[in-house]
Amino acid sequence: MAMRIVVSAAELLGAPRMVEIVSAHIDGCLHHGDGGVEFAERLVAGGGRVAVPTTLNVGALDLLHPDKIRANEHKRDMARRQMDAYVAMGASPTFTCAPYQVGHEPGVGEQVAWGESNAIAFVNSVLGARTERYGDFLDACCALTARAPLYGLHRTENRRATVVVDARAVPAGLASRDVFYPVLGTWLGLAVGQEIAAIEGLPPGVTRDQMKAMGAAAASTGAVALFHVVGVTPEAPTLEAATGGIEADRRIVLTAADLEGALRRLSTAADSDRVDAVAVGSPHFSIAEFEELRRVLGDRRVGIPFYVCTARETFRELEQKGHATPLIEAGVDIVVDTCVVVTPILPARGGVLMTNSGKFAHYGPSNTGYEVLYGSLEDCVDSAIAGRAVRNEAVWTW
Repeated sequence: MAMRIVVSAAELLGAPRMVEIVSAHIDGCLHHGDGGVEFAERLVAGGGRVAVPTTLNVGALDLLHPDKIRANEHKRDMARRQMDAYVAMGASPTFTCAPYQVGHEPGVGEQVAWGESNAIAFVNSVLGARTERYGDFLDACCALTARAPLYGLHRTENRRATVVVDARAVPAGLASRDVFYPVLGTWLGLAVGQEIAAIEGLPPGVTRDQMKAMGAAAASTGAVALFHVVGVTPEAPTLEAATGGIEADRRIVLTAADLEGALRRLSTAADSDRVDAVAVGSPHFSIAEFEELRRVLGDRRVGIPFYVCTARETFRELEQKGHATPLIEAGVDIVVDTCVVVTPILPARGGVLMTNSGKFAHYGPSNTGYEVLYGSLEDCVDSAIAGRAVRNEAVWTW
């Protein structure tokens, strides 16, 4: 059954043949409707087992803290069944949108089949493995068959940059800040759509978390599955390598006005100083981001709901370090296995949600009913303590 689906997809896409994959990340364990449960359980009933190392994306429940979710009994039952079905197929119960943070890191040039838009962007752009955009439930079928259609970004000739983004005019102080990268990603998705960009002029010390944030935002506002940062990403040691030695179709010089437009787009509540809740961790928070949160928070305590979404393995590592309890005692609500944008966790009253995530800012209004306000992690913490919007606008001076 799984192979018939993969072959049909390959024929539909015009792929000349299949390619063997070495890993998969399944997005299909998030409950959107009972049909997804029935499909997964049909695979289990037929003896389906993943044929390659496979991780699971977020589900609709926090299985370690089930009382955090506001859902009726049927929704909870079906969401749990869908998550359990993929574990029964042999997938690792990671339940994270950032599997690359919990040890699932295929190598440069390896062929994989990953779902979840930020994970697709990261595995292509940062790790240098090769995947196309696999959605529910084709990703599961690829995992069971260890095969994927040989098309798109699986092929070398389709991975070269066709757009060059010149970011050399961005002030070094701004380019070093985490708050810059979701805004850059938001602009990138809007500017290039599903084209492949090579970005030159970013600092060589750009971090994995910054790349993660940029890719997540770009995949949300556009359909970016691969970007190259010259001098940083595996396939772009030089601009020539990124473009395959072929002249790009177009060149864009990034300006302050470009960033200002993207920054404005991330806040639907920019004219208000109201903040009713804060949510960070989309993609899921890393240990490094938790350490930064601890530094920024210090010995202060937040006064409004403050949610941090992360992987259960990251949470356990945080507990082992003895860092989880102080954060919880300071009012931080740590959510695992899921996130506040895909399942009802936020208070039902609505209001304004502040975030440092470009992805949360993009999907928040439609998925949660909250208006959004974008800021840095420092802004989020300061606002949660003050009970009103506190933002450092000076960092955007150009």
